[in-house]
Amino acid sequence: MIRLHLTAVLLGCFLDLCFGDPDWLWHPVCAIGSLINWLEKKLRNRFSKDRKGEQSSGLILVILVLLTTGGLSLGILMIAYMASPYVGLLMESLLCYQMMAWHSLKKESMKVYYAFQRQDLEGARYAVSMIVGRDTKELTDVGITKAAVETIAENTSDGIIAPFLFMVCFGGVGGALYKAVNTMDSMIGYQNERYLWFGRAAAKLDDIINYLPARISAGLMIGAGYICQFFHSLYEKKENPYSGSCGLRIFLRDRFNHKSPNSAQTEAVCAGVLQVELAGNARYFGTLYEKPTIGDPIRSIEYEDIRRANVLMSVTYLLALLPVVLLVVLL
Repeated sequence: MIRLHLTAVLLGCFLDLCFGDPDWLWHPVCAIGSLINWLEKKLRNRFSKDRKGEQSSGLILVILVLLTTGGLSLGILMIAYMASPYVGLLMESLLCYQMMAWHSLKKESMKVYYAFQRQDLEGARYAVSMIVGRDTKELTDVGITKAAVETIAENTSDGIIAPFLFMVCFGGVGGALYKAVNTMDSMIGYQNERYLWFGRAAAKLDDIINYLPARISAGLMIGAGYICQFFHSLYEKKENPYSGSCGLRIFLRDRFNHKSPNSAQTEAVCAGVLQVELAGNARYFGTLYEKPTIGDPIRSIEYEDIRRANVLMSVTYLLALLPVVLLVVLL
């Protein structure tokens, strides 16, 4: 069974590498999002509007979403494996496929890069608005590039390494539960007037389950930085934009330069490896938030760094995949 589960995880990753998330394909995360919206409306009407009522209703939402997601995914896989190991393998592979986001993250972030190549600033601004939560209407070309690179860095953990680790440890059900928590945090885990107390349980749970994955992702990305530096120096004669040692230095210095204990882990590595400065002040929902910077401006950030960040993300992912591939071969 262990070999079957790990094979399903790798097959799911392979499908994501090849196909990503086609627009016509139904995605379970959409169903999770709909469930969150429905439960929020129902629970807010049943509980008081004070701090205690908001926290209680938010906690109940988290419990119900996890029970529903875990119960349905476990039930489907149990029925499939009872029918046949091959049917189970197929169903778990498809579930794992839908939990991964490498292809989509690369595709959507490179839309920003291609817009810059066309010298289409408005197109780049629109493309980056599809992958970030901040206000993008007033972003300059530097601001757009930073936003894209930061999203790639942060989602290397949240969208790729973390769900992969949960699936390796707990199968497709683990991946589905991770996505449920991640989706709740992205929808209600804000520190604003509406969600400060209602979304507190979701935000805290997301911090807890991402604690180890974020740090493992950062470690893998540091290794990827050294690999990128080596191969660039091997095949390119011009100045090397990658620095593994700088990635390690900035990680150790700036990994907590964020309100979240996890978000700056990979962002700090990415800023260091690319030798640029990321983060800083940003607008969300019309409000300016003052945030510390991450990294040093050893060189000015440029739109080519979007492509470089994707290379770094991909090598990081490869480093995570290799031990599992070897394990499946040896079992």
